[in-house]
Amino acid sequence: MTAYLDNAATTPMRSEAVEAMLPFLTERFGNPSGSHAVAREARKALDEAREVVAECLGARPGEIVFTGGGTEADNLAITGHHAARPGPVVCTAVEHHAVLHACRALPEARLAPVGPDGVVDISALTDLLDPSVSVVSVMLANNEVGTVQPLADVARAVRASAPDAVLHTDAVQAFAWLDIAATAADADLVAVSAHKFGGPKGVGALVVREGVAIEPIIHGGGQERDRRSGTYNVAGIVGMAAAMQSTVAERAATVARVQALRDRLADGLLGAIPDATETGDRANKVAGNCHLSFAGVESEALLVLLDGAGVCASAGSACTSGAVEPSHVLTAMGVPADRAVGSLRLSLGTTTTEADVDLALEVIPPAVDRLRSS
Repeated sequence: MTAYLDNAATTPMRSEAVEAMLPFLTERFGNPSGSHAVAREARKALDEAREVVAECLGARPGEIVFTGGGTEADNLAITGHHAARPGPVVCTAVEHHAVLHACRALPEARLAPVGPDGVVDISALTDLLDPSVSVVSVMLANNEVGTVQPLADVARAVRASAPDAVLHTDAVQAFAWLDIAATAADADLVAVSAHKFGGPKGVGALVVREGVAIEPIIHGGGQERDRRSGTYNVAGIVGMAAAMQSTVAERAATVARVQALRDRLADGLLGAIPDATETGDRANKVAGNCHLSFAGVESEALLVLLDGAGVCASAGSACTSGAVEPSHVLTAMGVPADRAVGSLRLSLGTTTTEADVDLALEVIPPAVDRLRSS
């Protein structure tokens, strides 16, 4: 048996997405930019998918820009608006690298600190804002520790201190768990990625609110109203729309079920493993995130043992040049380095079962004990 507990990395595709995609991988293969009947059939499917995606994200169809994934959507938002209106860019210190590196590639990037719970310090963020700021980027839900940011409070600070800036949010980890139409309503730019909620890899979307200027970062045939050129991935877009519809329809029930599983997993591990700590405030996390750290353990070694025992998970640290480095997210939260390098992210999803949690509870405590004893 294998317990897949790495849904924050990618999710299994929903059957609805696979079924929706199949015709566009076979007989309905047209390029929607053409004018003949086969192309028009593809265009109709594309337009219908755009309407679904817009509704699920609380946007208008004309505000949707299809991209090759969340990373491209984040880069288009930050780099694209900065090109249209240059100025300093501001983001939190716990952003995904798609945002963090995009900001740092520009002439002036300002990083807002977070507290021990991973929540952005609104006062410190405000101190970084002024009328010259171009973009403010604050992720809705963190990819490592699951913390949900107070986007409405961020928006009020931005409107008051940097009225000409746009607010971008990386909602890649949020869509599966949160009503984006409500929680990201204050954002001017919203990025999502299909494979985080049961859609295919290689496709995403960026909401660009009406009136927000965006310069393209990919040039070519002028698709997406000249905002993102390239032949449409019709099958991927249709699959994303189908996955979105299913996710929205089932979200409330899924959140309740997965949150109960997550709580049982987290409480069970904390009770079974001495000197284990939970990262962040569980009450302010997405339902699928369980992030723990263990003193006296290195994540990479732990993951090897878990993989051998059938538990798929990930770490809050990355192996760089042969040395385990604490993740920038945990460092920004003030987690001590010796504990950060022993972190473990267990991310649950729609397919997670009681049996998956049972296996994790059976396997993880002895694996930690084995590493501590070696």
